[in-house]
Amino acid sequence: MYIPKANRIAVYSYLFKEGVCVVKKDSALPTHPEIEGVTNLEVMMLMKSLASRGLVRITFSWQHNYCYLITENEDGAQTGLDYLRTYLALPAEIVPATMKKQAARPGARPEEEGKKFGGDGPASFRGGDREYRGREGGREGGFGRGGGGF
Repeated sequence: MYIPKANRIAVYSYLFKEGVCVVKKDSALPTHPEIEGVTNLEVMMLMKSLASRGLVRITFSWQHNYCYLITENEDGAQTGLDYLRTYLALPAEIVPATMKKQAARPGARPEEEGKKFGGDGPASFRGGDREYRGREGGREGGFGRGGGGF
């Protein structure tokens, strides 16, 4: 299928920027929801082409293809990240959004040990269900309906 170079560059740059591309399995959609000016069929075919070359991994779920850019190969072959970087002529400093580390939120503070859920001391297991059931019936142990009183 012939895809204009401008559309190919738009799809490749979106995939490189985000690191993942979601494509609905509907070839009749006039445009892709996230990429302007490109039909959904063109995005599907480009992702299929990249997957056949081993540059993208596709996971299908609920009528959507989730296309992940491959960043590491075991056999030393070219990765999808390297291919798109050379195709789009991008420097090595630019990385996809999925590879960037998120900064800590400015208002977040580290959890204080033992103060979770308003407790006084360290969080610990206090018997839970077993302690509750042991006090209620007065019986010790047992399994099933009869409680094992042979």
